[in-house]
Amino acid sequence: MSTYEYSRFDGSEEFSPQSADKVFDEFSKYLMQFGDEVMDNFERWEDENPDVVEMLVKRGLIEKDLEGKYRVTPKGMKRIENKALENLFDVRARDTMGRHETQFRGAGQTVHEESKPYEYGDPVSNLNLHETLRNAVQRQGGGTPVKITADDLVVHDMEYQTSCATVVLLDMSGSMTRYGKFGAAKQTALAMQALVRSKYQGDFLQTVGFYTYASPLTERELLNCAPKEVSIYDSRVRMRINIDKPPAFVPEHFTNLHAGLQFARRILMKQPAANKQIIVITDGEPTAHVEGRDLVLMYPPSEKSARLTLGEAKHCAEMGIHVSSFALVEDYFYHSLANFVEQMAQVTGGISATCNAQDMGNMVISSFIGGRKKRRRVG
Repeated sequence: MSTYEYSRFDGSEEFSPQSADKVFDEFSKYLMQFGDEVMDNFERWEDENPDVVEMLVKRGLIEKDLEGKYRVTPKGMKRIENKALENLFDVRARDTMGRHETQFRGAGQTVHEESKPYEYGDPVSNLNLHETLRNAVQRQGGGTPVKITADDLVVHDMEYQTSCATVVLLDMSGSMTRYGKFGAAKQTALAMQALVRSKYQGDFLQTVGFYTYASPLTERELLNCAPKEVSIYDSRVRMRINIDKPPAFVPEHFTNLHAGLQFARRILMKQPAANKQIIVITDGEPTAHVEGRDLVLMYPPSEKSARLTLGEAKHCAEMGIHVSSFALVEDYFYHSLANFVEQMAQVTGGISATCNAQDMGNMVISSFIGGRKKRRRVG
C-alpha cells in the first residue's frame, strides 16, 4: 500500500505551472476521444483561465478562425500526430524504425557498404567516386592525369523501396464511444500520418470514416471527428433510405463497412502505387449495406449485410488490394465480430486480428509497415 507524507510549503522551491506543450498534450487526449466538441469549451476557458488560453495561442498551438472559433493550428496538429507516433513506439520498447527494404534492388536508399559497376540508367548522383578513381588508377598503372573511362564507373548499390497506397477505414459508429476505443483508433490513424510524412514521403494515405455512410477525412477532420451518437434505440431496425432523396432524419450510428470498402477501392484504383492496402479498424459486425442507390440499415446484424460486405472485400482482393482487419474486442459479446473478421481474412487472403484498444495501435502500425514490403500483381 502506498504511503504519502505531506509538509508545509516553505517557499524554497519556486512554483512553475505546466508548460504550454504539456497543457496542450493533456488537452489533445480529450480531443482524441471527443473531437471538436472539446474545442467548443475554449470560449468558456478563455473567461475562466485566460492565461492558459493565451499561453497556447502564443505557443502557436491553437488559433481563432475567421468565424472567431478556436481551432488547432497546423503546428498543433503536427505535434499531436508526432506524439501519437511517439507514444505507440514507446510501448514497443523503442524498436529501431526506418525505411523498410525488400529483396529487390533499384532506386531507393543508399547502402554505402555495397557498390556495383555502373549500368545504363543508374543515377549519376549515386556515383561512388572513391571506388571509381581507384579503378581508374589501377587500370592506368599510376601517373597523372587520371583518365576515367566508362568501365571504371562504380555506383552505390541501392535498396528497392516499394511505394504504397493505403486507406484506413475507421469505424465511427455509435458503439466506438465505449472503452476508449475511438480515441485509440484515431490516435493510430494520426500516428500513421506522422509515419508517412517522416519515413514514407512517396506513399499515399487516406483515412475514411464509415458509419451509416462513408466519407473521406482530411487531417483536420480526422483530428476533430468523433463517433456518431446513437439516435434510435429500437431493439429491431429495418430501414431503406434512398441516397438521392434521403428523409430529414437519417440515423448515422450504424456500421456500413460495405460502403467503406467500396469507397476505399475506388480511391485506391486511382493510385499508381505498386502496393495497395486497406486497413479496417472496427468494433462491430456490419449493420448496414448499399443496394443500388439505397442504404439499408439492419439491426441486429443481418446475414445479408455480412454477405455483401464479404463480397466487396473479396472484390478488393481480386483487384490486387491487400486487406487487414482489426476487431476491437472488449468482452465475450464480441465473439461474432471475431468470426466475421476471420471470414474477411479467408475471402481476401489478408490478415485479421482481435485486440483491445491498448494493443491495437502497435498491431495496425506493424501491419501497415509489413503490407508495403511486397510487389503485388492482380490475378
